[in-house]
Amino acid sequence: MRLLIASDIHGSALYCNELIKRYKEEKAERIILLGDILYHGPRNDLPDEYGPKEVIKALNSLKDDIICVRGNCDTEVDQTVLDFPIMADYALIVADGITLFATHGHKYNTEKKPPLHSGDVLLCGHTHIPAKVFFDNNVYINPGSVSIPKGGSARGYIIFQNGVFDWKTLKGETFDRFDYVHSSFAPCN
Repeated sequence: MRLLIASDIHGSALYCNELIKRYKEEKAERIILLGDILYHGPRNDLPDEYGPKEVIKALNSLKDDIICVRGNCDTEVDQTVLDFPIMADYALIVADGITLFATHGHKYNTEKKPPLHSGDVLLCGHTHIPAKVFFDNNVYINPGSVSIPKGGSARGYIIFQNGVFDWKTLKGETFDRFDYVHSSFAPCN
């Protein structure tokens, strides 16, 4: 299965459309959105081309391809305009034999751990910083932010396929990789 994993669009029509373009060019089967879809939040500046209505239209056109969890900036009113579920705090996804615990990161993270089995992957957004951190025989994976990157990072996403996580810029350039299956971390090794 080929998944595109992204987070923190924050209402930017420009970067949402770039992400959708990458989704189509990557030929991914699903988009996993880790929250903060429409609103920029009180701590962030407005992202480039802030246009929540355009983001709604763009994402609703892919409603059958999206698995989404709720971010700290997502509200019940957002759900009334989006045609795919966004209100769950987490989703469990099994892909390539690996359990991915997808959540935004404000409720569950490496400090406030969700119920994980040994070897599970904790997918989070929220920090706007791409990351890979090993903890308690699990791994925390963060794609960074689509529209408001922090910590000197680029706008980006992750492609997950065959147990490999590839961090990419919105231009499609790979800047980091984690091969779960062939790492010493993988429980099956």
